Amino acid sequence: MAKVIIVGDGPGGLSAALYLAKLEMDVTVFGVDQTDMHKAMLYNYLGIPEMTGSQFQKIARQQVIDLGADLQKKLVTNIVKTGNEFTVTTEEGRQHESKYVILAEGKGVKLSTDLGLTTKAQNVPVERGGYSDINGLFVIGRSTNILRSQAIISAGEGAATGLEILSAELGRDVRDFDSV
Repeated sequence: MAKVIIVGDGPGGLSAALYLAKLEMDVTVFGVDQTDMHKAMLYNYLGIPEMTGSQFQKIARQQVIDLGADLQKKLVTNIVKTGNEFTVTTEEGRQHESKYVILAEGKGVKLSTDLGLTTKAQNVPVERGGYSDINGLFVIGRSTNILRSQAIISAGEGAATGLEILSAELGRDVRDFDSV
């Protein structure tokens, strides 16, 4: 299956990585674990009565690694789309190719605007499932609704986007439901 690069390692990016890696997609997450989740206290995340954002990040990162995703502690400085492929450049100048890119930039939208996506009131407008105006590029999480961001919403958007990519690659609707 196709390679997916995720830029951002907060709840949205990690959730997308979880779904993709669990169903054996080749997924790499770039981020430096400086998400605002480290400032958060979770009281309103369904299934978690109480947890610090840092605890959440630690557990989520390990869960994604255990499922086979590649987490790289690097900043992405540039993304270019050529034909049906993206070239992602990291801070040390190394380039990585992929068929899909998921941007989970948080409250910053630099890479989104560099790629030519327009913003409205600091938000990157996308279709349901994270679809942007650029084929193969998805935008999820806080950058799609900066004033109404919640960890659980970002994680849900990441899951939905992961399932959209899996469905496109497999040519059928994919749902991820495990039985006891």
